[in-house]
Amino acid sequence: MAELIVALDVDNLKKAEKFVDLLYPKVKIFKIGSQLFTLYGPKAVEMVKKKGAEVFLDLKFHDIPNTVAAASSSATTLGVFMFNLHAAGGLEMMQRAKEARGETAAKLGIKPPLLIAVTVLTSQGKNSKILSLVLNFTRRAKEAGLEGVVASAEETAAIRKEFGKGLIIVTPGIRPKGTVFGDQKRAATANEAVKAGSNFLVVGRPVLEAKNPL
Repeated sequence: MAELIVALDVDNLKKAEKFVDLLYPKVKIFKIGSQLFTLYGPKAVEMVKKKGAEVFLDLKFHDIPNTVAAASSSATTLGVFMFNLHAAGGLEMMQRAKEARGETAAKLGIKPPLLIAVTVLTSQGKNSKILSLVLNFTRRAKEAGLEGVVASAEETAAIRKEFGKGLIIVTPGIRPKGTVFGDQKRAATANEAVKAGSNFLVVGRPVLEAKNPL
C-alpha cells in the first residue's frame, strides 16, 4: 500500500501549520518545496517535525557535485525523512550527494534520510522519448546507490518491471477523476498509481483546495 505525502505548497507558514494540525496524524509525511523553504527555510522543517510528522524536502538539487554534496549534508542535518535531486545532474553528483548524506548522518548518529532522484517532471507533456529517459535516469540513480526515484504513474509499471520491488518510487501528479490537471501533464488517480507500483503519492492542490481537506 502506498503512503500519502501532502505537499505544503502555500505561501505562508501559518497556512502550512494549519494544514499540518488538521491532517496529522492521518497524514504522517508533508512535502516542503521551493516556495515555503525559500520564504522560511529550516523553520518550515522544524514546524512540521515539532508536530510529530516527517518531512520530504523537495528542493530538487541540481548543481556541480561539490555544491550538491554540501546541500545534501545540510538536508541531512535538518533531520528530514527524504530529500531529492535531479538525476540529470549526473552520476558523480548523485554519488557525492549519497556520500555526504552518509557521512553527516554518521557524525550526528542518526538514520540517513532517503535520497531519491527526479527523472522527468510531470509537467512535461507526453512524448515517445519520456519512458526511455525515465528508465535511463532510474538506471543511473540505482548505479549511484540512491534509494529511489520520482516518476509519474505512467512510467511506474515499466520501472517496476525493469528494476523490481527494491526501488522506492515517489509519484506526484495525483489527481482525482474529474478534476482539473492544471500544469500536470502526466497525471493519474491515486488508484492508478498504486496499481502501477508507487510507494509514495504526493498530493497538493486536491487536498489543500478541498472543502474538507481531511
